[in-house]
Amino acid sequence: MIPLTLAEIATVVGGSVAGDPAVTVTAPAVLDGRISAPGGLFVAFAGERVDGHDFAAQAGAAGAVAVLGSRPTALPTVVVTDAEAALQALARHVVGILRERLAVVAITGSQGKTSTKDLLTAVLASAGPTVANLGNLNNELGVPVTMLRADAGTRYLVLEMGARRVGDIARLTGLVAPDVSIVLNVGKAHLGEFGSQDAIARAKGELVQGVARGGTAVLNADDPRVAAMRSLTDAAVLSYGREEPADVRVEDLALDALGRPSFTLRTVDAAAHVDLPILGAHQALNAAGVAAAALALGLSLDAVAAALGGVALTAKRLQVRRLAGGATLLDDTYNASPGSMRSALDTLVAVDGTRRIAVLGEILELGDASPDEHRQVGAYAVGRADVVIAIGERVRPLAEGAGAVAVAVDDNAAAIEWLHENLAAGDVVLVKASHGSRLDEVANALG
Repeated sequence: MIPLTLAEIATVVGGSVAGDPAVTVTAPAVLDGRISAPGGLFVAFAGERVDGHDFAAQAGAAGAVAVLGSRPTALPTVVVTDAEAALQALARHVVGILRERLAVVAITGSQGKTSTKDLLTAVLASAGPTVANLGNLNNELGVPVTMLRADAGTRYLVLEMGARRVGDIARLTGLVAPDVSIVLNVGKAHLGEFGSQDAIARAKGELVQGVARGGTAVLNADDPRVAAMRSLTDAAVLSYGREEPADVRVEDLALDALGRPSFTLRTVDAAAHVDLPILGAHQALNAAGVAAAALALGLSLDAVAAALGGVALTAKRLQVRRLAGGATLLDDTYNASPGSMRSALDTLVAVDGTRRIAVLGEILELGDASPDEHRQVGAYAVGRADVVIAIGERVRPLAEGAGAVAVAVDDNAAAIEWLHENLAAGDVVLVKASHGSRLDEVANALG
């Protein structure tokens, strides 16, 4: 974050200062005071059960020098009536100051946002100082917090943008109009909240409509709903996909024994070979979207390919681990949607092993479509997994879809017990569910 006094911050956000107005914030804003850096700003919210203002002293002990909140605290405080609106106003102001030399890229999609963000961050970091969301801080609080991590030395700002309703992404692009907007896909994540895929498409399309003047929209040509978003903007459009006429194409895709993809990225006038050190054929398509965005920002295809060869993903994203007993674990417990479940099962079948076991929990936020979506995932697992462990009562439809290969268990503890009793050398085990299902407990228990 650029250095700002509390007096300056108060002017930007329309607040008042309780304490010394000359105190200067020199480090980023945080929502959790325990992780504040020296010179940082703690943003406090008064919730129904916990009041963040009560933790100001704890934030100060961690290094925070001030608080942005709705009442005075133990630290010098910028007092506002609406802390969320104030945080957003501050982020808009700071990035506005940096905008002349700062390129902003925003990413959305029903699945693959965080993985693509990680790939893009690695590519852009090879060309200049880059700031991106930590984890999946991609909402109305996470995006402005990420924006406030940019400073005078930052060249690229990568913003993953999520949505739970139509209008969410439009509000985020109102904070900063991206120079490059990437739309990955329109799937069924959060279907229960949106109500239909058409509504999801409208929400994702807001990122295309919000691109900055002179900017570029990067669209997945393999997803018809995304490809149709070309009509939403007068900005330049770059497409990516597996077939012509995509502007950036994936060709000659192959997987090694661990399911890591190698392929050629091809444009109308260049080609480059890529060996991705991460699992999953679907990551090749994400890499093509990243390449299109990087090309729009002036990087060469060779530079993109070289940087992709050294990427690493956020933890729990199809991370491979050899277990003590000789089995192989694919830990994909970061999150899940119907589409990402299918991609993970495709990866499972691509990994060499004597038996493939899929340990699957609930995909959350599917609403009334949940039973049918889980049943379809179970059916998709047939032929890709030799055994499907379906965890919990709400996942029974998945077990029904998987039929004879399914083992239905009540909870994570029962799944762990089954695995400890049955897992053998040479087995490949995939563990995946929405984050709220806590299947990280299962993955961690395997060693």
